[in-house]
Amino acid sequence: MTAARWQSALVEALRATPGVVASGTGVARWSSIGGSALSAVWSLALPPSRFFVKVASASRLDMLAAEAEALHAIRRTQTIRVPQVFTHGELADVAFIVLEWLDVVDGGRGAALGQALASLHAVSAPRFGWHRDNTIGTTPQRNDWHDDWATFFRDCRLAPQFALACASGYDGRLRRDQDRMLAVVDALLAGYCPQASLLHGDLWAGNAGQLADGTPVVYDPATYFGDREADLAMTELFGGFSPAFYAAYTDAAPLDDGYPLRRTLYNLYHVLNHLNLFGRAYLRRAEAIVDELLRLAA
Repeated sequence: MTAARWQSALVEALRATPGVVASGTGVARWSSIGGSALSAVWSLALPPSRFFVKVASASRLDMLAAEAEALHAIRRTQTIRVPQVFTHGELADVAFIVLEWLDVVDGGRGAALGQALASLHAVSAPRFGWHRDNTIGTTPQRNDWHDDWATFFRDCRLAPQFALACASGYDGRLRRDQDRMLAVVDALLAGYCPQASLLHGDLWAGNAGQLADGTPVVYDPATYFGDREADLAMTELFGGFSPAFYAAYTDAAPLDDGYPLRRTLYNLYHVLNHLNLFGRAYLRRAEAIVDELLRLAA
């Protein structure tokens, strides 16, 4: 299906959905605003409304459906602003998600977000996981329900990433050390029993911003119920969050002893994922983290 055909079909679907398009009969105007090899991102002006539209091949329908459910889940908490999901689905060979257009500007990674994130993390579940699998970036992310956090993190987070890395040919130190690394997860988390908190799941600086009035906004979640420190750890992995963010978060929800070690463990997951997504540039960092954790567990 050509872009013109799916765009026309999507506009017709939006006009036919009650409560989505505001009154008016303006001509639809599409503008490409980027994307990647796996998805394209568009601005759709349908006066007087405007939408953010992400489009991918039909094989990515499940990925976009999981994103929609995660945004719904966070929005229902009324803790952090996320784009409203208007619709998602498939038109012939195209999968799509239509979101509220938000004029997001840089910033928003300060005290207000820290307070809001603590409120999000106060939303809990009796077990770790989520009702469906999703993706972290474009990597499949398992979310099988578990009663034990260490088991969940080992089996649903680290083990699949090590398997992907080995399948991709990183068969040196990572292959040599993966079994030892997986075996020490229990020891590294011994005696630690976190609450299963609702997480954003992919909270780096590029997935957070703010509106003109300073309201923090987050997007592109990889949501599940897990240890809240996993979200905090990722904010430190690539930087971009202010000291005020951490001060506000820890004032509202102080961290338990041992966070620095757990931060390193949790960020191994994301470094392995970046290795699997983007290549060898992340190999030495992954190997160094494994070495550090094995020394700490010895």
